[in-house]
Amino acid sequence: MALEKSFVLFPLLALLLLVVGWAQPSLGKESPAMKFQRQHMDPGSSSSSNLNYCNQMMTYRNMTRDRCKPVNTFVHEPLEEVQAVCLQGSITCKNGQLNCHKSGSSMHITDCRLKGGSKYPKCEYRATTKMSYIIVACEGKPYVPVHFDASVDVSS
Repeated sequence: MALEKSFVLFPLLALLLLVVGWAQPSLGKESPAMKFQRQHMDPGSSSSSNLNYCNQMMTYRNMTRDRCKPVNTFVHEPLEEVQAVCLQGSITCKNGQLNCHKSGSSMHITDCRLKGGSKYPKCEYRATTKMSYIIVACEGKPYVPVHFDASVDVSS
């Protein structure tokens, strides 16, 4: 009886493994929009009370794997507000592309910069929290942020 059940379950298990093996590569692929969210979005958070914010976030968000990412900016606004920046008029990106957009209002951000002398695997960052306009590159359907291009200080 047990042998009969295993003959029935074995083909089902083999089929399941085949389907998972076929679908698995697409599951692990991160879209540009998802990468933007992982690397730049931290809504509702405030880094000002945590001196280790950048060290923790850069590690947690996988930006210190294999190397120390030299600079990264986290935006502390709701995703919907950052996505709405894509509805602003187009401006030229640093790389010359025309798919960048500047926010119409300032946003709470934290810039993380690698400290001088800090080397992989011990990546140490300095955090600067400020209110700035953000510039993001947008792509796709829906048209959403896929690259953080720059920030512009409110006083500029």
